[in-house]
Amino acid sequence: MLYLVVKTAHILSALLFLGAGLMTAWYKVRADRARDPKVIAWYAREIVLADWIFTLPSGVTLPATGVWLASLLGQPLTQGWVALGLACYALAGTLWVPAARLQSRMRQMAEAAARDGTPLPDAFHRANRVWLALGVPAFAVSLFAVWLMVAKHAALSLAL
Repeated sequence: MLYLVVKTAHILSALLFLGAGLMTAWYKVRADRARDPKVIAWYAREIVLADWIFTLPSGVTLPATGVWLASLLGQPLTQGWVALGLACYALAGTLWVPAARLQSRMRQMAEAAARDGTPLPDAFHRANRVWLALGVPAFAVSLFAVWLMVAKHAALSLAL
């Protein structure tokens, strides 16, 4: 029974983590297309809040439940697909942390532009490009990690 509870928490965490990432990208692109600092500032405030409410907790729960599941199953963390999945997750986190910091900085720039009635500064657009360059591979490697968890042993032989 414990295994099923932990596995359910793990799956829900993965869904929330990926869903939050996808929705962040979707609404950010939609807000940025408006080119209105007020719209972008509102979006940025909400997404930073959503990161704290959804992404961060699921990002902590996901590896914790994954390691717990491996322990319950007697799987060493150095086993092929487990190790590769953890490495993918570590890479995604390494990319997500600076992207989250950039998101906070872009929120501040958008709020200042909205308050002052000025266009978004060039620094916002540069940060936006870096955010995208970090976010796309972070999301892709997260999807790959989910595939590894589903395919397990077959995934490793196909991936290598």
